[in-house]
Amino acid sequence: MVDSETPAGSSAEAPERPRRRPALSPSRASDFRRCPLLYRFRAVDKLPETPTRAQVRGTLVHAVLEKLFALPAPERVPEAARSLLGPAWDELVASWPEVVTLLFTGPEDPALALWLDSATALLDTYFTLEDPRAVTATSVEELVEVDLTPDLPLRGYLDRLDVAPDGAIRVVDYKTGASPHEYGELRAMFQLKFYALAVLLMRGVVPAELRLLYLANGESLTYSPDADELHRFATLLQAIWAAVQRAAPDGDFRPNRGPACRSCDHKAVCPAWDGTPPPYPGWPTGPVDVGIGPAPGAAGTMAGTAPGTDAGPQGMIGS
Repeated sequence: MVDSETPAGSSAEAPERPRRRPALSPSRASDFRRCPLLYRFRAVDKLPETPTRAQVRGTLVHAVLEKLFALPAPERVPEAARSLLGPAWDELVASWPEVVTLLFTGPEDPALALWLDSATALLDTYFTLEDPRAVTATSVEELVEVDLTPDLPLRGYLDRLDVAPDGAIRVVDYKTGASPHEYGELRAMFQLKFYALAVLLMRGVVPAELRLLYLANGESLTYSPDADELHRFATLLQAIWAAVQRAAPDGDFRPNRGPACRSCDHKAVCPAWDGTPPPYPGWPTGPVDVGIGPAPGAAGTMAGTAPGTDAGPQGMIGS
């Protein structure tokens, strides 16, 4: 293939674009803790994964809520959210045409209409958890970029950041699944603490509240961190990154076989399941990769994702 900037008829090959160095995101940190080899497959090899309907529905609902908060506060009502769903789906399909055939037999598949109805139900449940007309959102779906240390970049998408009249900051995350069991709750809090630490590093203020909204069953989880706790969390992230860096030079990312393997897309190339991984491409040395992937528990690089993204439109799948 000839690079678009190479003169026609030129025999010169286009220089290979540098592979981008991974940053640490909540999802990639969780991947490494769960299975170092999974981290390698997602962050370094960027192996494709197949999205599920639930994951893409999460992306769609996030997109609608982002559009909802772009409206004047008095207009943020359930009817508005429902009216935004169709256009948000059309935009997603326009930027990611393969998504329809990845999830359904085609646009006429009766399951598609039922699936869209399920997204409407999640949006309706959202309004039982809070009144967005009373929310002062400073940022929505914001790409957070900050360095914890000179060699440890943190990256992630923050669902919403609220600032109260007294200056108190609240970090809000939407979950389109049901509220989890205890272990799942710990993973969800890991994500929120990550963003709370990022806010502390960027603004010098500890968020007064971390809030998870579970749209599948209408439950919420609220937590108030303190500075000492977030500094301890920073130490944990540094330890995770140090372990990543020890494995990086020769690709010594080892599998960790467990219950989560049942849903892993990479069993065929995992040595824990008698597979053979692809040759290690080496640790990327280019600019830092701002593609942060999905939230913990969702898929990484998707088969047929929109161009230029790691996880489909909005940079996330089903958070």
